[in-house]
Amino acid sequence: MNKQSWSSLIGLLLLVMTSVLTGGCHKDDFLGKNPNSSLVVPTTLTDFQNLLDNDQVMNLFPALGEISADNYFIDQSLWQSAGTRVQNAYTWQGDIFDGEGSDEDWNDPYQQVYYANVVLDGLGKLKTDNSTIATYNSVKGQALFTRAFGLYNVAQLFAPVYDAMTAATDSSIPLRLSQDVKAPTVRSTVKQTYDQITGDLRIAVGLLPATVSMTYVNRASRPAAQALLARIYLSMRKYDSAGIYADSALLSHLTLIDYNLFNSGSLFPFSRQNAEVLYQSSFVTYQGYSQVLTGANYPDCFIDSTLIRSYKPNDLRPSFYYYLIGVTDSFGLKGSYTGLVFPFGGLATDEVYLIRAECRARSGDTSGAASDLNTLLVNRWKTGSFNQYTYATLDTVLSERRKELPFRGVRWSDLRRLNKEGANIKLFRKINGSVDSLAPNSIRYVLPIPPDVLLLSGIKDNPR
Repeated sequence: MNKQSWSSLIGLLLLVMTSVLTGGCHKDDFLGKNPNSSLVVPTTLTDFQNLLDNDQVMNLFPALGEISADNYFIDQSLWQSAGTRVQNAYTWQGDIFDGEGSDEDWNDPYQQVYYANVVLDGLGKLKTDNSTIATYNSVKGQALFTRAFGLYNVAQLFAPVYDAMTAATDSSIPLRLSQDVKAPTVRSTVKQTYDQITGDLRIAVGLLPATVSMTYVNRASRPAAQALLARIYLSMRKYDSAGIYADSALLSHLTLIDYNLFNSGSLFPFSRQNAEVLYQSSFVTYQGYSQVLTGANYPDCFIDSTLIRSYKPNDLRPSFYYYLIGVTDSFGLKGSYTGLVFPFGGLATDEVYLIRAECRARSGDTSGAASDLNTLLVNRWKTGSFNQYTYATLDTVLSERRKELPFRGVRWSDLRRLNKEGANIKLFRKINGSVDSLAPNSIRYVLPIPPDVLLLSGIKDNPR
């Protein structure tokens, strides 16, 4: 496909997405007519792979969860200069959009879902033979992974936390399972959402390549799909399943990088293709967000002091994750596993070790949990200084999870699930001399649906 044709394809898909994200179309608009016949549509395996390789769309991760979480705080001046969504999400206001229209945290994942559906629908029309079946399976597995990744990320913001007792009736998010832009937008239940997501991923596991490609870390692999299943089952509090998939992922890819071998003086010490990365994804950007969470750029965004104090001497992670702001005792955020200022929302081996350690601790296997923590932490502490655990309780594992995975897109989900179990974590923000708080299990852990989606789709908003 030549450059002009590829540009036409992307332009067509982006135009179609305007309707997809709002749940329908007017009978007299573009989508009520046949697309221009001169525009190119994807029809070959190469076309479909190229579409999935568009990492400016497919490898983005929502930011509002991290903005709402407790890894950081900002000062008055930075809060005032941030956009409306960031200001309101930061202080957990009832209406975080304040009448503003579309939202990237909703739109970008659904754009991923739409592209994945284009690929899946197109693959259904192709014939395969022995020379193409491996590529066909890989592309199909990537598309299923992408759809699951997008839907799961939307659910972490706009649907309630999974509760086995109420999941069959709790209102969740729309499930878009084809490229038909005229299909009605209907909210599924939480159970239907997670059944779809985990079902897609279980199929993908059997189709995807068995190893991670360091050349194409934007592409899903079998270990990445297993790691994502482990993350999802952890958020569902189905710890047996989370442990099984974490173990499966580590059987294929157990590599950890030794922080002793990297330069902690660099603002961007890690490459996006470092050996721990299973799947590369970076946070979305928009007004206000980029001022708050783009590491090393804004000295008025401070790492939570409780988090900073939790690290012990000879633990190398603070020197790699944060930097000292001037001559103060406050710290700002460095770059991450994206190799850029944008935080990493993808999947990496360190998270999988921590998932398995937590599941082992919860099952009473404290020596197994300790083994996982020791394997991880010997690569995180100054050489020869780490005293290994003989056993690890759940509290120990959760403490290490907190220190290892800040600004990785998992803290908001952790707050939701742990408070569901009685952790009683209450959040506070101080702005304009007043204190805002978020109570454990508050309905404000579920964000409101963007106004344009409500207007054009007719679905009901979340209670706030």
